[in-house]
Amino acid sequence: MDHIIKFFILLILVGLVNACFAENDFGHCERIVKSWADSSLEREITQKDKHTLRDLLFFLHVPRTGGRTYFHCFLRKLYPNNLECPRSYDKLRFDPSKQKCRLLVTHDDYSMTSKLPKERTSVVTILRNPIDRVFSTYEFSIEVAARFLVHPNLTSATQMALRLRSKNKGISTLDIWPWKYLVPWMREDLFSRRGARYSKGVNTIEGDDPYDIEDFAMPLQEFINHPVAGDIVHNGATFQVAGLTNNSYIAEAHEVRHCVQEYKVLGKYVLQVAKKRLDNMLYVGLTEEHRESATMFANVVGSQVISQLNAPNSSLDFTDNTEQSSFSDADPDSSEHQNSTSDRGASAATSSKTGEAAESTMTVGKLMRSYEVCISNLRKSQSRRRIASLKRVPVNFTKEAQLQVPEEVLEQLRSLNDLDFELYEYARAIFNKQHKTSLLITEERRDNISSSSYSIILWKGLTLAITFSFILFLFLLIVNVRRRTFKVKK
Repeated sequence: MDHIIKFFILLILVGLVNACFAENDFGHCERIVKSWADSSLEREITQKDKHTLRDLLFFLHVPRTGGRTYFHCFLRKLYPNNLECPRSYDKLRFDPSKQKCRLLVTHDDYSMTSKLPKERTSVVTILRNPIDRVFSTYEFSIEVAARFLVHPNLTSATQMALRLRSKNKGISTLDIWPWKYLVPWMREDLFSRRGARYSKGVNTIEGDDPYDIEDFAMPLQEFINHPVAGDIVHNGATFQVAGLTNNSYIAEAHEVRHCVQEYKVLGKYVLQVAKKRLDNMLYVGLTEEHRESATMFANVVGSQVISQLNAPNSSLDFTDNTEQSSFSDADPDSSEHQNSTSDRGASAATSSKTGEAAESTMTVGKLMRSYEVCISNLRKSQSRRRIASLKRVPVNFTKEAQLQVPEEVLEQLRSLNDLDFELYEYARAIFNKQHKTSLLITEERRDNISSSSYSIILWKGLTLAITFSFILFLFLLIVNVRRRTFKVKK
């Protein structure tokens, strides 16, 4: 009996000690996160002229939000190659204090701004429904990793990586965050499952759910529960806007992110910072509101870029410099791991080497028409590439298949991405306000154009009337002179 009492006393003591440590750990985390948030908010001074484009445009590209489309079909139409900043998808490669570039597009998080001249930088971004973004991240990780299965005699992902690196020294998806973490993980998994199929002599698909074919690819539920996804994918948009990814330039980023992942209640501090940063951005788009977002981007950003590049006092050098153009292969959505040129050709077809905005004839209307043609070509290219890649992993990811994913999995995704959902709703409110403003600007522009057109028509009419009156006056004068001459002769 005494032994039982001692045992229970020991359990109570252990529980108290653990509770004490947990409380201390939470307190430590709260101090760390709150201190970071307070200092970040202090630096985020509300910009009175946030709607005005500054010298440097930083496109904070959240993966799988459609940012590649904006880069190729808008920004490359606007900016000449020599105004693009050098590659930074695989960490900053230029000194912003010395560089004269005007456009920076990267998957780097908001901490990148610590390296940029903040008073001269405008930030834009696009957000997407968190569940759709996770689905897209999962599908794209499999799609890119499947390209390594091109050689059926190779059973090691390491062998395949060495084979590719020996052939090409250029930058690939494997050098770019977050794919440099997600693709090797998925690639190793695909090779492992293929090896298991070979050993069992299995090469057929059982079941019709592309998100749960474990003999060929990692099931979606296994993906979302894995620590890698927990660290990189879930709440990824919030951590990227807050500058707290595992690719951050902030020294305390890892500890802050770890504390927030350990204690969800601390996420409110990260959200405060992320929301404040969205408030100060020049433009916030939504993937789901595709048409409205594109139109607003053209009106808010495109019109100002056109004005800047065509300004009479502009001192910008528009000499083409193809070495500066670095993102066609750097963007993870377009990379073919350097073993195919099909997408590069499409990329070239949708991009401009010199920046069409540098031409005095570029207008917002022409930019939108060019965008429509570009995005159509881009989607065709993406579709062809996706089909070719996934032939090696016979799965067919569709919207219809997504609807068949069990509700408990979707509910789990909502819980794992609670911060992203709140930030997305906040971004939607900002978008709606910007959209109304953009519509007013468009209406004003139309009114101005109509007024200008009316003035031009009126002026042309007046000019014609004056000209006609002058000609009539000359005619009458000549007739009168002839009559007098005729009378004198008589």
